[in-house]
Amino acid sequence: MPRPTKLLVELLQQLGQKTPDQYEPEDRALFAEMREATNLGLIRCAERSDDGQWTVNVWYKQALLAGFRLGQMLETDGIGRASFFDKHTLPLRRLYMTNKVRLVPGGSTIRDGAYVGDGVVIMPPAYINIGAWVGNDTMVDSHALVGSCAQIGERVHISAAAQIGGVLEPVGMMPCIVEDDVMIGGNCGVYEGTIVRRRAVIGSGVLLNGSTPVYDLVNDRVYRRAGEVPLEIPEGAVVVPGSRRLSGSFAQEHGLQVNTPIIVKYRDDKTDAATALEDALR
Repeated sequence: MPRPTKLLVELLQQLGQKTPDQYEPEDRALFAEMREATNLGLIRCAERSDDGQWTVNVWYKQALLAGFRLGQMLETDGIGRASFFDKHTLPLRRLYMTNKVRLVPGGSTIRDGAYVGDGVVIMPPAYINIGAWVGNDTMVDSHALVGSCAQIGERVHISAAAQIGGVLEPVGMMPCIVEDDVMIGGNCGVYEGTIVRRRAVIGSGVLLNGSTPVYDLVNDRVYRRAGEVPLEIPEGAVVVPGSRRLSGSFAQEHGLQVNTPIIVKYRDDKTDAATALEDALR
């Protein structure tokens, strides 16, 4: 078991400030303690305040990057004749029945140092990277990625082939965040610290990143990242793929357009019925 959280955080803050020439043998044990504390949900990369604002724990990212630098390349055996080569400080996480996670056979991987809540279902093959947080009763479907430090809420559905990007650097940048009761459709991409607020529905094929404006047809607004302030998808928004014409004579001559996410409505009873998670799958 990790030591008291306050003391652990103080030690991790010190670890994150060290340069490689200052590392000591006990720092690897401290990093292992950090991974276990994350597994247990005692610490995390980002936290939501009561007013709905998210704050990055910079010390967490700094300590995580130190863990990469502390590692030495190690060869491990895979299935059959396969071998894997990775830092020895970044092992895979082993789950037990007491974790109350449904991990379906077929090649899914969870790195040690990722929180996976009760009732989570992971369909193969899926990948959950170090520093991630996956809340209770969430579904991570086949070929889905939960990237490093991504924060996923409760009762979220991450559909097949959806990608929730990882954000390790810069250390102060917000990780990708998906709040409670969100539906992420198949082949979606959420990148570059985008925040998807609770109960939003991201339709299949939508790509959200820091350079993509999102047009709200309901409220006549445009949402985009502004400097260090990430792109936010409003609560309950239903986002689908769209397009917009490009300006300039060349673009007009050739009829060029660019993909653009569009908010076409906000959740209602019909939307809730269509996106309800099936209890039988849990």
